Amino acid sequence: MSLTKKSILVVVIILILDQALKIWVKTHMMIGEEIPIFDHWFLLHFIENNGMAFGMELAGRSGKFLLSIFRLVAIVAIGWYISRLIRQKAPAGLVVAVSMIFAGALGNIIDSAFYGMIFDDSYFHVARLFPDEGGYATFLHGKVVDMLYFPIIKGRFPEWFPFWGGEDFIFFRPVFNISDSAITVGVGIILLFYRRFFRHEEGTEEKPEGGTDQEERVSVTETP
Repeated sequence: MSLTKKSILVVVIILILDQALKIWVKTHMMIGEEIPIFDHWFLLHFIENNGMAFGMELAGRSGKFLLSIFRLVAIVAIGWYISRLIRQKAPAGLVVAVSMIFAGALGNIIDSAFYGMIFDDSYFHVARLFPDEGGYATFLHGKVVDMLYFPIIKGRFPEWFPFWGGEDFIFFRPVFNISDSAITVGVGIILLFYRRFFRHEEGTEEKPEGGTDQEERVSVTETP
């Protein structure tokens, strides 16, 4: 399979899984509702956020708009980089990893761009798709749907613990989605295999050993 087909396949699979789960959650659950999947270790916990991965946010409508514009620019830049990697016949693992990041960014921008226009809100009722009175937000002002929650460890900090003494803690607290996971895994793969992925670029910058000496020997030989 060519690098182009591998990249397209990765993007399509991630987008289908991401959007299918988001639409199902949006049309079957209310904000704050949760469904146990694996005991209390893995839950579908429906929340929406205005911002970045894992629930981080930028405040206000202007912050939301700027974040959406940044995502669009990032998607174009990542798409260009993938095409460059394919032209250079980069390692397949690198192309797949960058394609995962691209798919994750695209999956979340779909929420931001369109969900506000095609769904009504999910507070105290299950959202409707294409409601007669219109959606809950305008273009680029929709909210990102998150639902994957892994509260693996729950407990309480001891009273003597600095800053958080006596407070409850949960690990892992963030609620995220498949797009967030794709971005995280893609970045992780690049960091883990960085030297292997970019070895070919480093090699092109190195001069062959003894190149200078060979040039000097040639010039001496040709001197009358």
